[in-house]
Amino acid sequence: MLRRLPAIALTAILAVSTVTHAAAAEGAEPVIDNAYGALGANFNQNLDSLDYRELREARAQWVRGFFPMPATDQGDPAGHFAISTITEAAGRGFDTVFSLKFPYDAASFPAPGSAKMAAELARLDKVLPTVMGKVDILTIGNEPFIESLPAERDQRLNTFYETVARHVIDYRRERCGADCGTTLYMGALNRLDLPDRRTPAAERWMAFVRETPEIEGVDIHPHIPAPENAQPFLDYILPRMRPDQTFLVTEFSLVWYWQRHLKDPVSAQFAQKYGFAPGTQVWQVIKAAIDAPFSERKWEEFLAGSPWFTSQAGFLRDQMELYRGTGRLAVATYGFKQDDLMVANFGPDKAPWLLNSVYAPYTVQPRGVLSGRGHWLDDFRALQRS
Repeated sequence: MLRRLPAIALTAILAVSTVTHAAAAEGAEPVIDNAYGALGANFNQNLDSLDYRELREARAQWVRGFFPMPATDQGDPAGHFAISTITEAAGRGFDTVFSLKFPYDAASFPAPGSAKMAAELARLDKVLPTVMGKVDILTIGNEPFIESLPAERDQRLNTFYETVARHVIDYRRERCGADCGTTLYMGALNRLDLPDRRTPAAERWMAFVRETPEIEGVDIHPHIPAPENAQPFLDYILPRMRPDQTFLVTEFSLVWYWQRHLKDPVSAQFAQKYGFAPGTQVWQVIKAAIDAPFSERKWEEFLAGSPWFTSQAGFLRDQMELYRGTGRLAVATYGFKQDDLMVANFGPDKAPWLLNSVYAPYTVQPRGVLSGRGHWLDDFRALQRS
């Protein structure tokens, strides 16, 4: 297990303290203590599908999921499967990233000082005792610029998340102490490869990250249509952070690239071998695998016979090289396991998240107690750091 570090509360002026003296003396690149460069397993809302045998097979040390804050109203959050699972994993020696999700895509943000804001902060006061000092990284927000009303992705979004962040910071200082084992990040920014997403609200988001010494950095979610679209995320966030800050990549994928190819015809060789009609489309083969999971060999032959897929078969390796190459990656986590939402009502227009997964329990037959392997397992294992 990686060494749990106290929260770094430094300004840019004091950022030199995160640099090893040897590196500084030799003029080498700064070495930031919490730039682990790790690759972990992301479960999103599906922490209840975590299987320690699969984590061991994949050599995963880091685990990430999120908690939807409205679930606090349904009972003691300590009993919610997301919190009980992430804290159990931490207790078993895994390193953990946990995001607090505030879904305001169907309602306005509560105004500061209002009864609704007081209720939101009261939810926090129920959740924070269950995770503070237990998880390694707590991310304030999941995808704020998606989980909000489009008309309110302005200073109202900033005001809400800044209020929440200050409440979390105060709680950690008062209840967890100076050596608290949980560090704080703000998360997460989406589609920074699109100029219209680099808004005044995004600028203020990054200014708050930079100017708040208790915040370690920012989370990004590069779900992108081409591998080169990841670089603009880094070009945007890195100059806007303090030199001592790091970043998370708790979700990333080529899902929008995959989606463009769902209506491509499957390879004639695959169709002939497995009895699909000529011209059968990619989405139809995936739907057939959902309805009756393929053998691992059949699933891999389907992907290997698809040039649109094989041309991107190095995506996971290449993206990790990009993020690690900055010297400022704290942790990246990759989609670990297909879930039921990915396969429900699958058709030609559905986002094919299931093609990202390390494990493919909904499209590949199980291997005894272990889920069927997805395409990415070997690369995921090879990318682990001891």
